[in-house]
Amino acid sequence: MPLGNGEVGVNLWVEPDGDLLFYISRTDAWDEHSRLVKLGRVRVKFSPNPFVAGRSFRQELKLRQGEAVITAGGVQIRFWVDANRSVIWLEATGKSAFEMEAAVELWRTEKHPISAAEASAVDSFAQGERPFVYPDTVSESQTNSLVWYHRNTASLFPSTLNLQGLGALLPKSPDPLHNRTFGATLHGSEMTNASPVLLKSKRPAKRFVLSTTTLTAQTATPTEWLEKMAAVADATTIVDLDAARHDHQKWWNEFWDRSWMRISGGDVKETADIAAGWFLNRYQNACAGRGNYPLKFNGSIFNVDGKHPKSRTYAGYEIASGDSYSADFRQWGGCYWFQNTRHMYWPMLAAGDFDLMRPLFKMYRDILPLAEQRTQIYFGHQGAFFPETLYPWGAYFNDGSFGYGWNRDAKIPSRVDNGYTRYYWQGGLELLAMMLDYQAMTRDESFTRETLLPFADAVIKFYEEHYPRDERGKLRFEPANALETFWDVVNPAPEIAGLERTLKGLLACSEANASAESRKRWQRLLKELPPYPIKEKDGHRYLDAAEIIRDKPHNGENIAMWTAFPYRIFGVGKPDLEMIQHTFMTRPFPRGYGCWGNDNTSAAYVGLASEARKKLAERFVRHGGFRFPVFHEAGDWAPDLDNGGNAQMALQAMLMQADGREIVLFPAWPREWDVEFKLHAPLDTTVEGVYRSGKLKSLKVTPEFRRKDVSELHPQ
Repeated sequence: MPLGNGEVGVNLWVEPDGDLLFYISRTDAWDEHSRLVKLGRVRVKFSPNPFVAGRSFRQELKLRQGEAVITAGGVQIRFWVDANRSVIWLEATGKSAFEMEAAVELWRTEKHPISAAEASAVDSFAQGERPFVYPDTVSESQTNSLVWYHRNTASLFPSTLNLQGLGALLPKSPDPLHNRTFGATLHGSEMTNASPVLLKSKRPAKRFVLSTTTLTAQTATPTEWLEKMAAVADATTIVDLDAARHDHQKWWNEFWDRSWMRISGGDVKETADIAAGWFLNRYQNACAGRGNYPLKFNGSIFNVDGKHPKSRTYAGYEIASGDSYSADFRQWGGCYWFQNTRHMYWPMLAAGDFDLMRPLFKMYRDILPLAEQRTQIYFGHQGAFFPETLYPWGAYFNDGSFGYGWNRDAKIPSRVDNGYTRYYWQGGLELLAMMLDYQAMTRDESFTRETLLPFADAVIKFYEEHYPRDERGKLRFEPANALETFWDVVNPAPEIAGLERTLKGLLACSEANASAESRKRWQRLLKELPPYPIKEKDGHRYLDAAEIIRDKPHNGENIAMWTAFPYRIFGVGKPDLEMIQHTFMTRPFPRGYGCWGNDNTSAAYVGLASEARKKLAERFVRHGGFRFPVFHEAGDWAPDLDNGGNAQMALQAMLMQADGREIVLFPAWPREWDVEFKLHAPLDTTVEGVYRSGKLKSLKVTPEFRRKDVSELHPQ
């Protein structure tokens, strides 16, 4: 069962023998090799044990309160991660007195080479070297609390920049990993140390409160971190717990009042799964989405330990069936892959979860200087591009299995070994499109000035200066990838659509903030875009992946549909609807209903309700046996956030689509599904309604003057 406050996360469960356990995680706990790892695990025991087999037991996640409540054998445990502090609270109350103990359990106890079961997708410091696990440290000097931490005494950062031809940047680039220290203090009311890793109650009592205060900081010395930790932990001990709980629940109440989709009717199981999945997916992302770093698509901060189910070779490592991995492991490693990361963030717009989007924007804004300098070093021109497989500090993954490549013999610095990502720079354009939608919805002018326009200027300049013009005076995108699928194309459709969408968006939003010179450049570049690769076959017009394709497919993206989502050039209420619908129905890879495949969303944006609905409920409950329904297993790693993000995005787009001032209801909505909803639209607008028995029973638009911009299509 996951809980979290957006920065600190917990996996909570009770074992059959009665031990209560929880993993502790943070969004900024990056180790020496840039793995996002756990802080540790805590085991809590009660005496007498209330969890004796045969007694009643109930563990309930209360979404509106943001807490878990466990009741058994006369003991009630309230467990919550403070929405306003980096503190985990456990409140245990009994009808009669009991004793309690809490032990810290660590598995990084000595330096050792990382096992083959965990080494895949972890960069080493040099070619041929094995990555290492480095030990945690337990403070031996505490009396009424437990303190432990992990401190990075080594760092992947300098060797990575040197390998990637960016060593000249090291003197002016602070190392984000070296001396990064993360850990926690465990403190219990009326509890004392039995050892450096064990707290025990001083005497039996009817109530105990256990607090776990966490901290990440880069400090010059371990002592400095311990002093910071002590100050934060001391502040926790004087918190008014009732007031803190009230404020915590207030945050969650306000979160749930931002938006809702209560779906019923039709196939009862289908709509029940979809309705529950929408709420649980939002909850899970809220638990991990307000931190110092964005959500990780491959496990979030809720990945757990386990065993590999089958033997295989992965990224050069031989993994045997049954090989164990720790809760630090996640397939595909510590990099952010934009094609995967985007799926959690697009649906946050209509849901009104704007605060959850800011860590993503902040990360890219923070790495913009490195991206601009890399562009100058690699290509000798201005602007910025962002690798598809990106460390949170901006560099490529080193290993050529899906990154830069170790062997640099006779290669220029800009040459990337991995064909999937060699010229895959779409992430910058798509993130800019997302930023423009965020700005249109929030009208946040400080965001426009401080983040959107600097980012836009760099991304657009890259395309402006990187590619030549052809004999027509049009941009010629070559060499180019068409996403991961085609590695050698000319004029891929996503590049054309991405630039059209972002340039028009910039011209619409920036008159008060952008210079006349910038606007003139954007208008000129817009005119230089090549035409879309619309072709004809068997008497039907369709959109191809690119103007020229010289390659076989290496992956399974339906590339042409990027023009419908995320860029919304074609679709409901737009020109060539029949053409883009035909493109969807004849797409080359018709199985995009899992993980990062976004066929549901594409279908919704081109108005095909039956296709948008296909396997949608399954996406919300694809948990592979995990008790928590949206711990999606199929895909990249559990919980796989792409499944839930895609499903949430598709569902919202089926119900409502907004573009500019226009708001369209039911563009791809099944007629038999009833729904009560509240969603967000541009210009600080919310739309609330009730659709039941085939009719829109009520509609409330705030502000009221936006009601005239709402149109209604017939559910299908």
